Amino acid sequence: MTLSIRPATAADVPLVRTLIEGLAEYERLRHECHATDELLHAALFGERPYAEVVIAEHRGETAGFALFFHNFSTFLTRPGIYLEDLFVRPEHRGHGVGKALLGHLASLAVARGCGRLEWAVLDWNESAIGFYRKLGAVPQDEWTVYRVTGDALNELANTQSTSEE
Repeated sequence: MTLSIRPATAADVPLVRTLIEGLAEYERLRHECHATDELLHAALFGERPYAEVVIAEHRGETAGFALFFHNFSTFLTRPGIYLEDLFVRPEHRGHGVGKALLGHLASLAVARGCGRLEWAVLDWNESAIGFYRKLGAVPQDEWTVYRVTGDALNELANTQSTSEE
């Protein structure tokens, strides 16, 4: 198998956006995807990059990508890598691309002194769950993810500013 994994460059931003849109379609969340080239460029290559992307190429074609960033474990007192998105194009599935991307991130985590590599998966995505378990990943069922966005985020931010007055 001819597979290579490389860091994305600024020139890859339109490709990364297209891959993100493909993932959003697969996850049935296209209506929530508001990625633009401009926003991605700023987030990945701007003054303060917030995330990194690696691109997998299989037989000369873009096969998939992983978007990730560092987090921190206070209990381990070490950084970690949080995998935000992993996507393999349908025509490249079953060729080891997903495993190679995760292996690449695991190698980065070890090289960077990280204590863990973690991610979330939609509970209906049985094929991904089975794949992750085969790799030795363990679900963290005792944790529930909470999220604040949109109006609720703005309201919470306003609460902070009014308490400082």
